[in-house]
Amino acid sequence: MKRNIVITGGAGFIGSHVVRLFVNKYPEYNIINLDKLTYAGNLANLKDIEDKPNYRFVKMDICDFEAFYQLMQDEKIDGIIHLAAESHVDRSIKDPFTFARTNVMGTLSLLQAAKLYWESLPEKYEGKRFYHISTDEVYGALTMNHPEGIEPPFKTVASSEGHKAYGDDFFYETTKYNPHSPYSAAKASSDHFVRAYHDTYGMPTIVTNCSNNYGPYQFPEKLIPLFINNIRNRKPLPVYGKGENVRDWLYVEDHVRAIDLIFHEGKIAETYNIGGFNEWKNIDLIKVMIKTVDKILGNPEGHSLDLITYVTDRLGHDARYAIDSTKLQKELGWEPSLQFEEGIEKTVRWYLDNQEWMDHITSGEYEKYYEEMYKGR
Repeated sequence: MKRNIVITGGAGFIGSHVVRLFVNKYPEYNIINLDKLTYAGNLANLKDIEDKPNYRFVKMDICDFEAFYQLMQDEKIDGIIHLAAESHVDRSIKDPFTFARTNVMGTLSLLQAAKLYWESLPEKYEGKRFYHISTDEVYGALTMNHPEGIEPPFKTVASSEGHKAYGDDFFYETTKYNPHSPYSAAKASSDHFVRAYHDTYGMPTIVTNCSNNYGPYQFPEKLIPLFINNIRNRKPLPVYGKGENVRDWLYVEDHVRAIDLIFHEGKIAETYNIGGFNEWKNIDLIKVMIKTVDKILGNPEGHSLDLITYVTDRLGHDARYAIDSTKLQKELGWEPSLQFEEGIEKTVRWYLDNQEWMDHITSGEYEKYYEEMYKGR
C-alpha cells in the first residue's frame, strides 16, 4: 500500500532514526522529512539515505501554517508522525517563549492544516493518521522509596508480577498531568490539543509518551553524548545536586520500533506509554559511562572518576520518572530489546567511532554547511 507520510523533526535525534527506518523498511511509501534545521537538526544524521528514491527533505517551520497546508495538498499527505519540538529542559527555563511557540503553536498549526485538508477529501479521515510523540515529563515527578533490601541500580524487566524500581508508583496512560518545567508544560499543552482535535473534529490521532532516549546521533548537549565527549576530552562531568535523580532509559532504536508498530497498528484516540523498565540514578548512570568509555579507550578502571563535578541543582528538577509500558506490551506485543549496559556500550562505541560527527557539531561546522546548502530554498 502506497502512503505519503510527513515526519516532522526528522533531522533531529529520534526523528532521524524514525525517518531511516521508514525509508528503508517501506520503499513503497513516500517519506517527507520536514525540519526547520534549528541548532539540533542535522542532515548529516541521514547521509546514508539522502539519495533514496522514496525520501525527500523539506526545510520548513512547523509554525508556518500556510506552507504546511500547501504541502499537505501538494503531496496528498495521509499520515503525520510529529516529533518536531524544542526538547531541552535547561533551554526552556531560559527561553520559555520559544518552547511555547514551537511545541504548542507548531503542533496546532499541523493539526489545523491536516484537519482542513483531510476534511476536504471525499473519504475525509478514512485511512489517515496524526501520530504525536510526547514525553513522560508531562506527568510530573514520582516518589523515591526504593524497596528495602534491593540495591540499585536495578535491571528492571516488565512482567505480570511487576518490576523492581526506585519506588512503587509509575506513570500510566491514566496518570494525571502535572508538568513542572516550561518544556513539559508546553508538551502537555500540545498533547491536549491533539486529543481535543480528535474529540472535537473526529481527527484520527494517537499520542505516545516516552521515557529518556539514548543512542547514536543525539545532540551533545544531552547528558549521555555530552559526558562521553567530556570523558574523551578530559573535561568536567557536571552533575546536578547529588546525582540522586532517577530516569527511565530507553535505547532509541527500541523507541523507533514502537513508533513503527503504533503508527500502523495502534488504536485511534489511544495513548501509549513507551519506557525501558530501566531506572537509573544519574550518578550511577554516569559511573557506568565512565567505566565503559575508559575500558574502550584503554584507560585504567576509574581513570575518569575524578572528572565528576557536582553543580547547583536544576530549577524544578523532578526526582524520578518511571514509565509502565504494560499496555503497549499486552496490546501490541512490544518490549525493549536491550538492557542499559548493552545499549550504553553500543552508544559509547558509536560516538567514539564517529568523532568527526561529534566534532562538527561541537564546533558549529554542521550548521554552516547546511545553512549554505539550503540558502534561498
